[in-house]
Amino acid sequence: MSKQTGRKNQDVQVWSGDSNDQVSDFVAEEVPIALVYNGVSHTVMMATPTELEAFAVGFSISEGIIKDLAEIYDIQIRTHYEGVEVALTVSSQRFSELKERRRTLAGRTGCGICGSDSLQQVRLPVKRVRTHFKVGHEAIDSAVGDLVSKQPLQNETGAVHGAAWCDSEGAIIEICEDIGRHNALDKVIGILAQKGMLVDRNLNNGFVLVSSRASYEMVQKTAMINAPALVAVSAATTMAVELAEELGISLIGFARKRRHVTYVAATKACTK
Repeated sequence: MSKQTGRKNQDVQVWSGDSNDQVSDFVAEEVPIALVYNGVSHTVMMATPTELEAFAVGFSISEGIIKDLAEIYDIQIRTHYEGVEVALTVSSQRFSELKERRRTLAGRTGCGICGSDSLQQVRLPVKRVRTHFKVGHEAIDSAVGDLVSKQPLQNETGAVHGAAWCDSEGAIIEICEDIGRHNALDKVIGILAQKGMLVDRNLNNGFVLVSSRASYEMVQKTAMINAPALVAVSAATTMAVELAEELGISLIGFARKRRHVTYVAATKACTK
């Protein structure tokens, strides 16, 4: 596994018309990443093996395992032949809560919702976002216009998603890439936390931008950091729309230069 590049070289054959050439190409890395809390394995995710500490922090925050970065005491990354283990030491209170959640979830099917009696059983406890921030059309255009140039791994491999945090003017402040759209967003959340930008969840003057569709989980992760808006390059799902309406998040899809679709306008998009 190449260290912290997220890609490796692969000899491939390219057929085009009458030619059939062998060339070297970049292929995105896909690696099992085990997240272990206080010595107990919690989950294994297929992910791009870059920015793993940020990924672990972001996952812990967006899944409600911790509420503050200070509740993580240590992170150790161990590379094995089979994949990578990210071992976190968290506060005893958070670990006890995590164990209780695991007992509640025991016996369900592999689908996060399929084995539940109601949606409330799989909903994370998240407050409605309170903000007067209005997503500007020009800000969306600016962020979308810069997205491709700021995704080097996608440009090289064509196989990864991007997630970004953008300021009110549409400038991309942080961006991460991963084969998993959820993972990419978790990495961004982790970096924001590591830089002290999630103190008191005070992210009410910007928006999340993702190169993927806007699903229920992506809206929920956005709400977990109190971000007021989620902008997606692709479409939104029905449950994403319903959750965004409930949590007061502006939800925008099909974001292109000079065009986008507003599914939920928690605060009306301004013309600036």
